[in-house]
Amino acid sequence: MNDTPMRSGIFLAPFHRHDENPTLSLARDMELLELLDALGYHEAWIGEHHSGGFEVIASPELFIAAAAERTRRIRLGTGVVSLPYHNPFILADRMVQLDHMTRGRAMFGVGPGALVHDALKIGIDPDRQRPMMMEALEVILPLLRGEEVTKNTGWFNLVRARLQLRPFTRPMMEVAVAAARSPAGSLAAGKYGVGMLSIGGTSPQALERQNANWSLYEETARKEGHRPDRRNWRFVAMLHIAESREQARRNVAFGLEAFCDYFRDVATFPILPPDVEDAYNFMVETGAACIGTPDDAVAYIERLIEGTGGFGVITELAHNWADWAATRRHYELMARFVHPHFEKSRELMRESYDFATAHHREFIGKAEAAVQAEIERQGGGRGEGNESSPS
Repeated sequence: MNDTPMRSGIFLAPFHRHDENPTLSLARDMELLELLDALGYHEAWIGEHHSGGFEVIASPELFIAAAAERTRRIRLGTGVVSLPYHNPFILADRMVQLDHMTRGRAMFGVGPGALVHDALKIGIDPDRQRPMMMEALEVILPLLRGEEVTKNTGWFNLVRARLQLRPFTRPMMEVAVAAARSPAGSLAAGKYGVGMLSIGGTSPQALERQNANWSLYEETARKEGHRPDRRNWRFVAMLHIAESREQARRNVAFGLEAFCDYFRDVATFPILPPDVEDAYNFMVETGAACIGTPDDAVAYIERLIEGTGGFGVITELAHNWADWAATRRHYELMARFVHPHFEKSRELMRESYDFATAHHREFIGKAEAAVQAEIERQGGGRGEGNESSPS
């Protein structure tokens, strides 16, 4: 794993303050994907939410279809589709269409649904969400492989169902299951031998849960005859970097508190305890986030690698803690100075520079000698010509 270049990505829920123009918020998310494509980010995962007024993308498939027309290389995944909210046959059919429309750049991230209000407003008992996810996944994967499925669960009924299109990506598009605090995601990913998208935090306590989920994934995968591969493990982390720690702290004053308020007041996933008064200090001191410089980001990600044993993609949570100008600068700094460290793309450059430095005096001497020899050759030739020419 240490010899494998790490890939880079984002997890775009997205998060926007509810006092902003939602039309412009969606446009800004699209502009972000265009920027990341130009900067060489490998992938982006786009979420599905229907409540709370903060995470405003309802259909990741629609968003991906539009983004695919505006980008060239970046892979685009649903991050995630909430399986209990959809008929699995119709969902599989939409994803195969998206696979074709993106020429294989689409990825299929799935989960049970994170916001309780989303489930309640369409009559789903939150206790049923994880079992429903497993039931849906059990039929979606064979459908994506082109197989025929018959299954009646009570909430969906498939009768000799088979998709009319083969997938663009053979044997099927890449699939990943979200895993947070519950073991359901790692069990599902391991059972079917697909990727895992971990969104459980980065504090030392959170890393213990993440490792437990990965161990469960490995155990389950091997039991089912699959070979677990850490390259298919996406690890979500929170970062914001600038030229200095002081500048980074000033930048996040724009939106960090609103982000934390959303998780205190609405979302069911605890980012920080309700009695914390200084979100910045809590995030940095507990290791829940990196707010600092490119060097701080490298050290932070190195800690995550050491604490987990390694993963395939460092996936930044697109949190909008800073305004757009500072957010753009963050991603530019990540692409210029942080990603190359983990992509192992500049080692040979450093070796070449060091070799040239170590032999600089020798090379200067050779260069000067070569120039002097050429001067003498040219000067000697002109002199001989002058002597033979008529006066």
